[in-house]
Amino acid sequence: MAATSSSQLKNICVLSEFRYEKYKEFVQATVDLGRAIAKRKLHLVYGGGDRGLSKLVSEAAFVRGNQVLGIIPKALKPLGCLPDPPTGEELVVSGMQERISEMLNHVDAFIFLPGDLATLEALITFASWAHLNIHKKLIDLLNVNNFYDGLITFLNHAIKNYFIPSSAKKLFICAPTANELLDLLQAYKPEPDPMTLVSDWATNDDDSNSCKKCKLDLTLHL
Repeated sequence: MAATSSSQLKNICVLSEFRYEKYKEFVQATVDLGRAIAKRKLHLVYGGGDRGLSKLVSEAAFVRGNQVLGIIPKALKPLGCLPDPPTGEELVVSGMQERISEMLNHVDAFIFLPGDLATLEALITFASWAHLNIHKKLIDLLNVNNFYDGLITFLNHAIKNYFIPSSAKKLFICAPTANELLDLLQAYKPEPDPMTLVSDWATNDDDSNSCKKCKLDLTLHL
């Protein structure tokens, strides 16, 4: 899969906590991001819902005429339904894994706002999938009030101890403001990474059928 270059950048996925509206610094940074995405004529994909930071970024982009798509699992829909009139389009999916797959299918890059455990789960999932060569889309951190400093420190610690290759740093772009982050994202030029695992993720029906024939003895022998 080819890496996304700045000239191909059209659709941005923004992920965040959809129940959060507490500190004004995070709220303002979210609104600024939605406005900056709209100003640059980029389309927005987000996690759906009409609450918290998710609502703010989608509204800020939508009111300026940009296309907005919310992708939300069926189970979470009662907690965060789109407002009436809706903010763009809504895609309801069966669960979290389908949501991740649909986001990958619709976007060219990911931006992570400060968020909760689900936000962190998506961040790590997309990063590990990039390392496994499942996709080549950038993972961008809007580091408001140094929110992601702890994660960056952990990554450096894991690299120092040889659990993660140093080239993994190239998977991430980090900046404290929306315009700085989008400037870096749009100026990015992909380079081959020899440390990325080269894997063929195409489905092979023959291999699938052979796996079905396997019989495992899971008896515990003491």
